[in-house]
Amino acid sequence: MRYASITSRLADLGSGKWTLHIRARQLKAEGADIIELTIGEPDLPPDRSLLDECQRAMNAGRYRYSNGRGEPAVVAALAEKYRRRRADATAENVLCFPGTQTALFAVMLGLVEAGDAVLVGDPLYATYEGVICSTGAHHVLVPLKPEFGFHMRAEDLEKAITPECRVLLLNTPHNPTGAVLTAAEIAAIGEVARRHDLWIVCDEVYEELVFDAAFASPFDNPDLAERTVVVSSISKSHAAPGFRSGWAIGPAEFTNRLLPISETMFFGVQPFIADMTAYALTHEIDTAKKMRAAYKRRAGRIVDGLADAPGVFVLPPEAGMFTLIDVAGTGLSGEAFAWALLEEEGVAVMPGSSFGEEAQNFLRVSLTVPDCDIDEACRRIGSLAERLTARRERRA
Repeated sequence: MRYASITSRLADLGSGKWTLHIRARQLKAEGADIIELTIGEPDLPPDRSLLDECQRAMNAGRYRYSNGRGEPAVVAALAEKYRRRRADATAENVLCFPGTQTALFAVMLGLVEAGDAVLVGDPLYATYEGVICSTGAHHVLVPLKPEFGFHMRAEDLEKAITPECRVLLLNTPHNPTGAVLTAAEIAAIGEVARRHDLWIVCDEVYEELVFDAAFASPFDNPDLAERTVVVSSISKSHAAPGFRSGWAIGPAEFTNRLLPISETMFFGVQPFIADMTAYALTHEIDTAKKMRAAYKRRAGRIVDGLADAPGVFVLPPEAGMFTLIDVAGTGLSGEAFAWALLEEEGVAVMPGSSFGEEAQNFLRVSLTVPDCDIDEACRRIGSLAERLTARRERRA
């Protein structure tokens, strides 16, 4: 039988990148003692007030068809949120989606097609390649180097640009590295984008999880307003990934042109979830504050816990819910170390190879488990590192 070409383009870009995570879940289901540090699923529940609002809305009959752009209350809440960042933001700049991933998919469909290219930093979030390739476009990697804190540099972006490039997919705060771009770095990157007439699509889902740095965005720069689209959600900020409530914010012309694409995919998000999202955006809820404190503390515990582990070096994040560990000194790649760690020590982490070429020697470790599990995981990682070092010394 015949299939559309998208099935071939995405054949190796789905769950294959999460093979270790899937295997860890299988082992755990079979009763194995597994410490799971693979995915960014908050260990805090959503605030009770959000669940109450969602239930109230369902009981009030808010389960009928929705508005294609988004329910009026959540559109208004989003317009106000972004108006605090840039005074000219209005409801016309808002489109609601079921999660950031869906927003990214629709945005890319509206901006690129076969023959085009999208610039994206390497390391990159595991699904970005699929989102880009689904359109028929291809990605062009911009190296993010550990010696520069994994911050994208304007000069590296400039070198990577080809005539086919139409979009820069930016991610700040960054997954998997936790890097947070400064306003000055964004201005320099934005100037490159202006010279080459690039759209900037900025994934800001970790906006509320910045530790000590100042959050900055191309959306906040009036000089970049005509070319910037922001995607985000309440998944991370409010510990509500399963509710799938996200959005895209961009120029009015952009949202008006993208709306038919959105309406062709689905006609709005669930009204009761939209009501909950509007509540989340208009009330003081301390979930993000609690997570920021916990994730920063746990990142510090990993730095301390692995300080004496041979061949291992921790790169503490500036934001988010992950930290990277360089394991090149053990003699293994990140992929090989991650599998050995699961099989020999019962600790599941994501191999850096799931996030691009620049992360081949790294592990991505989630900070979304209790401190005691973080400490025990560090003990097990250190134990494996010591055995690997001993093996190398015996061979030498």
